[in-house]
Amino acid sequence: MNEEQRKLCRDLIIFPVKGRKISKEEFLRRFPSAVSRKGGPPKWLRGFLPGSIPRLVFSAKQGALAVRWLQEAYQARNDDDLSCALIIGFSFGFAPEHRETLQRLIDEDWHQSHESAVSALVKIPSADNVDALFRATQWIPKYLEYDEFRALAVKAIWALGAIPGDAAQNKLEVLAQSENEILRTNAMKQLGRRNAAPVAPKAHE
Repeated sequence: MNEEQRKLCRDLIIFPVKGRKISKEEFLRRFPSAVSRKGGPPKWLRGFLPGSIPRLVFSAKQGALAVRWLQEAYQARNDDDLSCALIIGFSFGFAPEHRETLQRLIDEDWHQSHESAVSALVKIPSADNVDALFRATQWIPKYLEYDEFRALAVKAIWALGAIPGDAAQNKLEVLAQSENEILRTNAMKQLGRRNAAPVAPKAHE
């Protein structure tokens, strides 16, 4: 990304009271390659300059983060570009093709977006996420060493709790035996929620 594109991404962040500095539609008009659209632009649009494309094409409900921006940030180990790519993803959506890179980000120590990577995986739930989410509970990035409440691990545990199936269940059972009280308590909460039997309706007297 260039600096202008990074600024556009940062302007998408929602601030309390003030909201975004730029609308999604305006962002897409000025940075059309940020988002991928199924099938690509129609032929009649391909000759237009990005700034002259009609606004109606850029629906905020279309597409998701373009894979190239996430992959390029990962390959370049560029923390700023990764943050910007994730902002696009949280604004417009993530897709299954993002999953592998997001999973790899869990283990990398060059960025400060581990919690965001977990949150992004929550947006594209799959049993394939289980191992990466479990790994997020097993180490503490250096920049999070101050966090005695283990926010990253707790977020990953809750993400595991939302994934049905034996794979997530088994990881939660392992975490429920952890020596760390925070991990153990949160895993037990998720197991309790998953294992709770439905309440039977009261019989009429």
